[in-house]
Amino acid sequence: MRILGITLPDNKRLEIALTAIYGVGRSRALKVLKQAKVDPGAKAKDLNVEQENIVRKLVESYKIEGDLRREVAGNIKRLKDIKAYRGSRHARHLPAHGQRTKTNSRTVRGNVRKTMGSGRRKEEKT
Repeated sequence: MRILGITLPDNKRLEIALTAIYGVGRSRALKVLKQAKVDPGAKAKDLNVEQENIVRKLVESYKIEGDLRREVAGNIKRLKDIKAYRGSRHARHLPAHGQRTKTNSRTVRGNVRKTMGSGRRKEEKT
């Protein structure tokens, strides 16, 4: 099953498989499947054509994938352009929502580990 160019995994449950689409999480996937009257535990390969089309139509009614990515990128660019504090945090690749940075924030900073060892240099063996 393909939705907007994304192939959903056939062997996963539909509520999990739909989360492969950017902008669809567990709650939205469950809401779509409930509206389509499809069992969330069913696999993507078990759906018939009309169920597939109903799910595809419901998912595509939301802002997902390229449109959503463009909107998020535009929002961040706007914050940078007006020189807002949050925009400057995005520009420096630091946490933008007030988290501490002395520890944590490794994923935003790229998992940088600047810790000191014992202070002794390793001797080279000759």
